[in-house]
Amino acid sequence: MYLTNQDVIELTAWRRKLHAMPEISREEVATAAEVQAFLAGTRPDAVISGLGGTGVAAIYDSGAPGPTLMFRAELDGLPIAEIGDLEYRSRVPGKGHMCGHDGHMTILAALGRQFGRQRPKRGRVVLLFQPAEEDGSGAAAVIADEKFKALKPDYSFSLHNMPGLPLGHAWLKDGIVNCASRGLRIMLTGRTAHASMPETGISPVPAVAKLMPALTALSSGSIATGDLVLATLTHASVGEPAFGIAPGYAEVWVTLRTMTDARMEALTGAAEALVAQAAAEGGLEYALEYHDIFGHCDNDPEAAALLRAAMDAESVPHEAGEAMRGSEDFGRFATVSKSAMFFLGSGENIANLHNPNYDFPDDLIPIGTKIFMRVAREILG
Repeated sequence: MYLTNQDVIELTAWRRKLHAMPEISREEVATAAEVQAFLAGTRPDAVISGLGGTGVAAIYDSGAPGPTLMFRAELDGLPIAEIGDLEYRSRVPGKGHMCGHDGHMTILAALGRQFGRQRPKRGRVVLLFQPAEEDGSGAAAVIADEKFKALKPDYSFSLHNMPGLPLGHAWLKDGIVNCASRGLRIMLTGRTAHASMPETGISPVPAVAKLMPALTALSSGSIATGDLVLATLTHASVGEPAFGIAPGYAEVWVTLRTMTDARMEALTGAAEALVAQAAAEGGLEYALEYHDIFGHCDNDPEAAALLRAAMDAESVPHEAGEAMRGSEDFGRFATVSKSAMFFLGSGENIANLHNPNYDFPDDLIPIGTKIFMRVAREILG
């Protein structure tokens, strides 16, 4: 059931190796190869590679009838340059494991080490190392892959480390645990002019000036009241970097976020209406694109109860907590299995997720592992 001290030392070293070699979404070739190499020593009964792109699934089969439990971690890092002086800091310019996916992978690798020593008594365990979580495309690609049909999980479990919570404390609730979100790219096209005669062109500047406050004003509600609506401007550009040209083109990027998929439809409609109005008033053409589309993530009560019982058995402090503002494509697995995710505290006084100096706490490796291991042993023996 438990990791040895030597296990923890070796797993910690491996986590730090992963930390130093981040790859971003849909580019996780070396990371996937590293996962397969590490798990080879655990002698899984089958390994499926290239799943949904670069995904890897390791299967530990009892050979006896029973349910299939899938535990999922993410392969990808972020396009964020790491700062700080860690000995194992990222060696890849402009990229870093600033969300803790290196730690999540290590927890699954720890499960593989344990199931390599002792298979479950019935059913199967699937360890899924999923690509492209950060851009929202990975889980959908895995599920759509023909190779996924061989896995057919009955239950799917995942965790995410959570700065701000006491180290090793957990949040676990039924229902919505992650928000829906999508990135809206707004493209406004007018006509350039000489900077001395701006009246001869059609500038997008007035439209951008209207849209920036109007879009953010769509925000309302909160996580606590269950009605969060959030529009966050993430990027804007106008014209060319030249003093002699009055601009004729602009882009505004905004991330739209809601508690449910249904509310997202209303928010996108409101945002699109604002763009159409601003473009019409400015005599501009416009185009819209959506990127990084995430549905909301919903915990199945039965799957959550299994995690809760495991935490009780392992004396892991936990409470219901609240949903996370951030998005997670793990919710896609609710369409094929009973699924649940919990948040595991990384500490109260550390950098936040996606900060350039974030580092996953190695102390969480044995804690996350024992929760998942308890779930597996209680169901599969």
